[in-house]
Amino acid sequence: MTSLKAKDTYKSQDTEEWLDRVFTRPVGLLWARAFIALGLTPNAVTLLSIVLGIAAGVLFYSGRLWVNVVGILLLIQANIFDSTDGQMARMTGQKSRLGRVLDGMAGDVWFITIYVAICTRLTSQWGVWIWLLGALAGVGCHTRQARLADYYRNIHLRVLKGTSGSELDESNNLKNEYAKLTWRESSVWKAFMWFYIRYTAAQEAATPEFQRLREHLFADQRLREPFLAGSRPLMAWANLLTFNARALTLYASLLCGYPWLYFVAEVTVFTALYALMKHRHESLCKRLQNY
Repeated sequence: MTSLKAKDTYKSQDTEEWLDRVFTRPVGLLWARAFIALGLTPNAVTLLSIVLGIAAGVLFYSGRLWVNVVGILLLIQANIFDSTDGQMARMTGQKSRLGRVLDGMAGDVWFITIYVAICTRLTSQWGVWIWLLGALAGVGCHTRQARLADYYRNIHLRVLKGTSGSELDESNNLKNEYAKLTWRESSVWKAFMWFYIRYTAAQEAATPEFQRLREHLFADQRLREPFLAGSRPLMAWANLLTFNARALTLYASLLCGYPWLYFVAEVTVFTALYALMKHRHESLCKRLQNY
């Protein structure tokens, strides 16, 4: 365990960002070793990251620069712990669907808090308009961007490493599992599953060409290399729509005193990247349907 290197805890080289390779993963591995020695579970660390992320968002309500800097540091630490929980799961074999759902929910909770804090902070200047801009940036753009990026990364991992290396799910299978659960005996898990089914169904609805290719892609090994050749460059685009690029944009907007610029970047720059990534991936899947 002590000789394990950060790269040994990657999901894959293809899906790792540069900043994660040089900073987040190495630091996360140190925390992972410490938490494993303390007997903590990956899910416990995920919950800790959620608490830190919420605290960071609350601090972004303040117009004081030093308070925002503390919030930035807390969000950086929350993201490190968000990396740590996955590293712990892979190191100990404690991977679970609950962990995946919690891990995905962590970022949503952070950014909901951040969006509400920024909108509340700017209400006296912008009135209702900042809430409309925040809703457009968050619900209309951020949510679907991150959701699709997560889906594309898991598709890539499924083709690259098989079922054991990916967390790709299918909504129809999830619905069957959901139907077998009872609210009396599994109320918490059934509630998680309710949201997760809708999350997965939304991913599928956004990718019609992949859905047509899906069964053929996973069954025919001849498609593996052509798909990976087209998908691999898009992993860099997907990574830009997850945390690091978005967080750096947020930090810059806070430090310069114009947090609304983050919302503008979501609506313009990140949306354009999302549209290009989706077009490229769907075109790849359509092309391979007749391979």
